[in-house]
Amino acid sequence: MKTTYLSLVTLVGMTGALVAAPINFDFKDPKGVNNASFKLDAPLESVTGSANGVTGQVTFDPENPATVKGRIVVAANTLHVGNPMMKEHLHSSNWLDVSKYPEIVFETLSVKNAKTEGNVTTADVTGKLTIKGTTKEVTVPVKLTFLKDKLKDRFPAMTGDLLVLRANFAIKRNDFGIQPGQYEDKVSNDIELSLSIAGMAPKK
Repeated sequence: MKTTYLSLVTLVGMTGALVAAPINFDFKDPKGVNNASFKLDAPLESVTGSANGVTGQVTFDPENPATVKGRIVVAANTLHVGNPMMKEHLHSSNWLDVSKYPEIVFETLSVKNAKTEGNVTTADVTGKLTIKGTTKEVTVPVKLTFLKDKLKDRFPAMTGDLLVLRANFAIKRNDFGIQPGQYEDKVSNDIELSLSIAGMAPKK
Protein backbone atom coordinates (compact mmCIF):
# COMPACT_ATOMS: atom_id res chain seq x y z
CA MET A 1 0.00 0.00 0.00
CA LYS A 2 2.77 2.41 0.96
CA THR A 3 4.67 1.58 -2.22
CA THR A 4 1.56 2.17 -4.33
CA TYR A 5 0.94 5.53 -2.64
CA LEU A 6 4.52 6.66 -3.24
CA SER A 7 4.28 5.58 -6.86
CA LEU A 8 1.10 7.63 -7.34
CA VAL A 9 2.71 10.69 -5.74
CA THR A 10 5.73 10.34 -8.01
CA LEU A 11 3.53 9.92 -11.09
CA VAL A 12 1.47 13.00 -10.23
CA GLY A 13 4.65 15.01 -9.72
CA MET A 14 6.07 13.88 -13.04
CA THR A 15 2.81 14.68 -14.82
CA GLY A 16 2.77 18.17 -13.34
CA ALA A 17 6.34 18.74 -14.46
CA LEU A 18 5.43 17.70 -18.01
CA VAL A 19 2.58 20.22 -18.26
CA ALA A 20 3.99 23.36 -19.84
CA ALA A 21 3.30 26.54 -17.92
CA PRO A 22 2.74 29.90 -19.61
CA ILE A 23 6.03 31.71 -20.23
CA ASN A 24 6.55 35.42 -19.64
CA PHE A 25 8.60 37.13 -22.35
CA ASP A 26 10.31 40.49 -21.86
CA PHE A 27 10.45 42.61 -25.03
CA LYS A 28 12.98 45.12 -23.77
CA ASP A 29 15.83 44.30 -26.13
CA PRO A 30 19.38 44.99 -24.85
CA LYS A 31 20.63 44.89 -28.45
CA GLY A 32 18.21 47.60 -29.58
CA VAL A 33 17.15 45.55 -32.60
CA ASN A 34 13.40 45.51 -31.87
CA ASN A 35 11.61 48.12 -33.93
CA ALA A 36 8.30 49.40 -35.20
CA SER A 37 8.05 51.05 -38.60
CA PHE A 38 5.39 53.26 -40.17
CA LYS A 39 4.49 54.59 -43.60
CA LEU A 40 2.14 57.34 -44.78
CA ASP A 41 1.76 57.32 -48.56
CA ALA A 42 0.04 60.59 -49.57
CA PRO A 43 -0.44 61.87 -53.16
CA LEU A 44 2.37 64.43 -52.91
CA GLU A 45 4.74 62.78 -50.41
CA SER A 46 5.49 59.39 -48.94
CA VAL A 47 6.69 59.44 -45.35
CA THR A 48 8.42 56.46 -43.77
CA GLY A 49 10.00 56.09 -40.36
CA SER A 50 10.69 53.80 -37.44
CA ALA A 51 10.96 53.61 -33.68
CA ASN A 52 13.34 51.46 -31.65
CA GLY A 53 12.08 52.26 -28.15
CA VAL A 54 10.04 49.07 -27.87
CA THR A 55 9.34 47.37 -24.53
CA GLY A 56 6.62 45.20 -23.06
CA GLN A 57 5.61 41.88 -21.57
CA VAL A 58 3.84 38.99 -23.32
CA THR A 59 2.64 35.76 -21.70
CA PHE A 60 2.67 32.81 -24.11
CA ASP A 61 1.77 29.17 -23.51
CA PRO A 62 3.34 26.86 -26.16
CA GLU A 63 0.64 24.27 -25.39
CA ASN A 64 -2.20 26.78 -25.73
CA PRO A 65 -1.11 29.69 -27.97
CA ALA A 66 -4.63 31.14 -28.17
CA THR A 67 -4.30 32.32 -24.56
CA VAL A 68 -1.51 34.76 -25.45
CA LYS A 69 -1.82 38.12 -23.76
CA GLY A 70 0.39 41.11 -23.16
CA ARG A 71 1.22 44.75 -23.47
CA ILE A 72 3.62 46.32 -25.99
CA VAL A 73 4.87 49.89 -25.53
CA VAL A 74 6.65 52.17 -28.00
CA ALA A 75 8.41 55.25 -26.65
CA ALA A 76 6.96 58.05 -28.78
CA ASN A 77 10.14 60.14 -28.64
CA THR A 78 12.04 57.37 -30.48
CA LEU A 79 9.90 57.81 -33.60
CA HIS A 80 12.31 58.84 -36.33
CA VAL A 81 12.14 60.07 -39.92
CA GLY A 82 15.09 61.05 -42.10
CA ASN A 83 14.16 64.72 -42.48
CA PRO A 84 15.08 66.59 -39.23
CA MET A 85 12.38 69.25 -39.67
CA MET A 86 9.74 66.61 -40.38
CA LYS A 87 10.83 64.74 -37.26
CA GLU A 88 10.51 67.92 -35.20
CA HIS A 89 6.97 68.42 -36.53
CA LEU A 90 6.10 64.78 -35.83
CA HIS A 91 7.15 65.15 -32.17
CA SER A 92 5.49 68.54 -31.71
CA SER A 93 2.24 69.33 -29.92
CA ASN A 94 0.50 69.77 -33.28
CA TRP A 95 1.11 66.14 -34.18
CA LEU A 96 2.02 63.42 -31.63
CA ASP A 97 2.92 65.72 -28.72
CA VAL A 98 5.47 63.23 -27.41
CA SER A 99 6.31 65.27 -24.31
CA LYS A 100 2.69 65.05 -23.11
CA TYR A 101 1.97 61.56 -24.45
CA PRO A 102 5.28 59.67 -24.14
CA GLU A 103 3.93 56.19 -24.87
CA ILE A 104 2.12 54.40 -27.67
CA VAL A 105 0.53 51.29 -26.15
CA PHE A 106 -1.15 48.13 -27.41
CA GLU A 107 -2.77 45.84 -24.83
CA THR A 108 -4.49 42.56 -25.74
CA LEU A 109 -8.16 41.93 -25.09
CA SER A 110 -8.93 38.73 -27.01
CA VAL A 111 -7.54 36.26 -29.54
CA LYS A 112 -9.42 34.61 -32.41
CA ASN A 113 -8.62 32.31 -35.35
CA ALA A 114 -5.45 30.98 -33.73
CA LYS A 115 -3.72 28.38 -35.89
CA THR A 116 -0.45 26.64 -35.05
CA GLU A 117 1.89 24.75 -37.34
CA GLY A 118 5.08 23.55 -35.72
CA ASN A 119 6.42 26.46 -33.69
CA VAL A 120 4.50 29.18 -35.59
CA THR A 121 1.11 30.54 -34.52
CA THR A 122 -1.00 32.99 -36.50
CA ALA A 123 -3.98 34.73 -34.92
CA ASP A 124 -6.21 37.79 -35.01
CA VAL A 125 -5.49 39.70 -31.82
CA THR A 126 -7.94 42.37 -30.67
CA GLY A 127 -6.64 44.97 -28.28
CA LYS A 128 -6.67 48.54 -27.08
CA LEU A 129 -4.34 50.84 -29.03
CA THR A 130 -3.53 54.17 -27.37
CA ILE A 131 -1.92 56.99 -29.33
CA LYS A 132 -1.77 60.63 -28.23
CA GLY A 133 -4.10 59.94 -25.31
CA THR A 134 -6.83 58.38 -27.47
CA THR A 135 -7.67 54.69 -27.12
CA LYS A 136 -9.31 52.66 -29.88
CA GLU A 137 -10.06 48.97 -30.19
CA VAL A 138 -8.26 47.40 -33.16
CA THR A 139 -7.80 43.88 -34.49
CA VAL A 140 -4.32 42.96 -35.67
CA PRO A 141 -3.16 39.86 -37.60
CA VAL A 142 -0.19 38.53 -35.63
CA LYS A 143 2.46 35.90 -36.29
CA LEU A 144 4.18 34.37 -33.26
CA THR A 145 7.24 32.14 -33.55
CA PHE A 146 8.22 30.24 -30.40
CA LEU A 147 11.95 29.39 -30.34
CA LYS A 148 12.62 27.02 -27.48
CA ASP A 149 16.13 27.19 -25.99
CA LYS A 150 17.25 29.67 -28.68
CA LEU A 151 18.04 32.63 -26.41
CA LYS A 152 21.69 31.56 -26.32
CA ASP A 153 21.87 32.01 -30.10
CA ARG A 154 21.13 35.71 -29.61
CA PHE A 155 22.88 36.17 -26.26
CA PRO A 156 25.57 33.47 -25.84
CA ALA A 157 25.89 34.10 -22.11
CA MET A 158 22.18 33.37 -21.48
CA THR A 159 19.92 30.33 -21.72
CA GLY A 160 16.17 30.38 -22.29
CA ASP A 161 13.49 30.83 -24.93
CA LEU A 162 12.66 33.45 -27.55
CA LEU A 163 9.30 34.61 -28.87
CA VAL A 164 9.32 36.50 -32.17
CA LEU A 165 6.28 38.67 -32.86
CA ARG A 166 5.47 40.12 -36.27
CA ALA A 167 2.44 42.19 -37.26
CA ASN A 168 1.35 44.42 -40.15
CA PHE A 169 -1.79 46.53 -39.98
CA ALA A 170 -3.17 49.98 -40.74
CA ILE A 171 -4.86 52.72 -38.71
CA LYS A 172 -6.20 56.20 -39.50
CA ARG A 173 -4.63 59.24 -37.89
CA ASN A 174 -8.07 60.91 -37.80
CA ASP A 175 -9.16 58.24 -35.30
CA PHE A 176 -6.44 59.32 -32.89
CA GLY A 177 -6.82 63.08 -33.22
CA ILE A 178 -3.58 63.57 -35.16
CA GLN A 179 -4.34 66.67 -37.24
CA PRO A 180 -7.66 65.16 -38.42
CA GLY A 181 -8.57 66.15 -41.96
CA GLN A 182 -5.45 68.28 -42.38
CA TYR A 183 -2.62 68.14 -44.95
CA GLU A 184 -3.89 64.90 -46.50
CA ASP A 185 -2.16 65.74 -49.79
CA LYS A 186 1.20 65.45 -48.02
CA VAL A 187 0.46 63.34 -44.93
CA SER A 188 -1.83 60.39 -45.57
CA ASN A 189 -4.71 59.70 -43.23
CA ASP A 190 -3.84 56.00 -43.50
CA ILE A 191 -0.84 54.90 -41.44
CA GLU A 192 0.68 51.52 -42.27
CA LEU A 193 2.33 49.96 -39.22
CA SER A 194 4.78 47.07 -39.06
CA LEU A 195 6.15 45.42 -35.94
CA SER A 196 9.06 42.96 -35.81
CA ILE A 197 10.21 42.24 -32.27
CA ALA A 198 11.61 39.43 -30.13
CA GLY A 199 11.01 38.80 -26.46
CA MET A 200 13.21 36.73 -24.20
CA ALA A 201 12.50 34.39 -21.31
CA PRO A 202 15.80 33.62 -19.54
CA LYS A 203 16.15 30.43 -17.54
CA LYS A 204 18.01 30.33 -14.24
